[in-house]
Amino acid sequence: MIEKQTSELNKVLAHTHVEEFAEFIDKNKDAFIKDTAFREYFSKLLKEKKISRREVFIEADISDRYGYKLLSGEKHTNQRDMILRICYAASFTIDETQMALRLYRLPELYSRIPRDAFFIACFNERPGNINEVNELLVKNGFDAILKEDV
Repeated sequence: MIEKQTSELNKVLAHTHVEEFAEFIDKNKDAFIKDTAFREYFSKLLKEKKISRREVFIEADISDRYGYKLLSGEKHTNQRDMILRICYAASFTIDETQMALRLYRLPELYSRIPRDAFFIACFNERPGNINEVNELLVKNGFDAILKEDV
């Protein structure tokens, strides 16, 4: 998937002139995140965990139709909460979730942001299903996790 480390790309970019950018892209095209990367990553992990998409949607408390559209790439969301909801329901580890967020091109959870830190703790401890996590969020003074795009 990603052959070069991000740090390697950053070093090359530090010495790349704007006029040479097309050449940089051409030489490093295999290092960039593909549009299908999230879908492929998610499918691979579900297969490894022996979990069906339908089970994930039920556990995530989202409609099958919406879930399938998100995972197929037919629909895109800018709501990180939705991807967190799906990753939690799919029993992803925190590292798997961080990678899923990166591949979906959303910000990773950041431990210096209190709500994000709470999510990290939830992914590590697994205090219950997604609705119970929602209750804990609200109980701790955070916004509830979003359900579906409106």
